[in-house]
Amino acid sequence: MHTVLIQINRLVKKMDNKKANVYGGQAVIEGVMFGGKNQTVTAVRRKDSSIEYFYLPRKERPALQALKKIPFLRGIIAILEASANGSQHLNFSSERYEVDPEDDEKIKEERVSKTTMVLGIATLGVLSFIFGKFVFTLVPVFLAALFKPIISNDIGQVLLEGLFKLILLLCYIYFVSLTPLIKRVFQYHGAEHKVINAFENNLELTVENVQSQSRLHYRCGSSFILFTVVIGVIIYLFVPTTPLWLRIVDRIALIPVVLGISFEVLQFTNKLRNIPVLRYLGYPGLWLQLLTTKEPADDQVEVAIASFKELLQVEKKEKDISVEAPEMSM
Repeated sequence: MHTVLIQINRLVKKMDNKKANVYGGQAVIEGVMFGGKNQTVTAVRRKDSSIEYFYLPRKERPALQALKKIPFLRGIIAILEASANGSQHLNFSSERYEVDPEDDEKIKEERVSKTTMVLGIATLGVLSFIFGKFVFTLVPVFLAALFKPIISNDIGQVLLEGLFKLILLLCYIYFVSLTPLIKRVFQYHGAEHKVINAFENNLELTVENVQSQSRLHYRCGSSFILFTVVIGVIIYLFVPTTPLWLRIVDRIALIPVVLGISFEVLQFTNKLRNIPVLRYLGYPGLWLQLLTTKEPADDQVEVAIASFKELLQVEKKEKDISVEAPEMSM
């Protein structure tokens, strides 16, 4: 599930329609990915301390683009797309960060077909997200059902289910964050937020300026996951909790509904973040980020800055090529 937390983080940072360029990011193993309108770039710190980049253009799919303009449905499409693309960046980072650069050529010869590999990784990313969501949704159902003899009414069961889901989420994040690998990923997650905050505050992207910024951000995927718990409780109040088989079917069928509404709620709270009083609607998500982000070291911030600057360079080259392209003569 930690890969879902990481992957989903990047897509929910693209929601402020008033800005011409809104960038999102994702922490990967020993690196950070940033994405713009047409490009995504990952920077990874290699074993020899060098930084290597991975570029993945966003593919234009007219059908998906049309669907992503439909409220409530757009969140589901974007989440699945982010899981597929994000898994490729995660795979790149896991393959490259600890490999000795001297072995690059040998590894390149051993690789399978790139098309087959990319397709498999993208599919695995989507499937891992779906599996994680099923587990996270259904386990609390069975736990709450165990207390049916004590708390039998529907409202009590739904609230108990939501409580178990929240406890499961917090415990999972806490315990995985204790592992050295995930702890470093969460540090890069903090570095990614700091870079975005510095950029949005119009600060020069230096290590000192970036480190002065908060490691929390309103558009984080951690906030999204917390909203799915809250929104789920509200929606489940309108469906029966008995018999158990119907409850399970309802929960599975309502997964897209919960995801779609949670995505819209996150977008709404992000737009309210500068309004007194209403900004506090996003605070629970920020509190959860105290678990999913850690304060990064300077060298981790350097990688995050390098990734973001590389993305800006790639976008600038695209823009220059577009401007310099000669017009077709008639």
